[in-house]
Amino acid sequence: MTNCSQSPSGNAHVEIVQGIYDAFAAGDGGAVLATFSPDIIWNEAESNSLANGNPYVGPQAVAEGVFGRLGLEWETFTLTDQTLYGVGEDMVMATGRYQGTHAATGKTIDAQHVHIWWFEDGMVTRFQQYVDTKQLADAEME
Repeated sequence: MTNCSQSPSGNAHVEIVQGIYDAFAAGDGGAVLATFSPDIIWNEAESNSLANGNPYVGPQAVAEGVFGRLGLEWETFTLTDQTLYGVGEDMVMATGRYQGTHAATGKTIDAQHVHIWWFEDGMVTRFQQYVDTKQLADAEME
């Protein structure tokens, strides 16, 4: 589930990012990956357990190394309280929260995050995540 609002400074790419979050919430990975450039560079926040594959290059690497692992490691994982900001001509920043329950430990998170999306020719070319990594790590530890 994703709750989003857009800032008044939005741009055309804000709609694409909104669509990405909506598709992610609906479990439509194909729609998410269709927005990615073939050579997308994706970085998880440093100290996030998923950062061990940084940078993920290409949609398949993101699908397997990030989305696939989220599906296996988390019983539930949702994005809430999303606000999208158009930044210049080719960037979108999103602020929000991750809420979820870790599958192995049963511990929950309600972690603040920021995503930065870069675009070229209407496709996502880069992604950078910032998140409360301590909260994620605490949830993952038994």
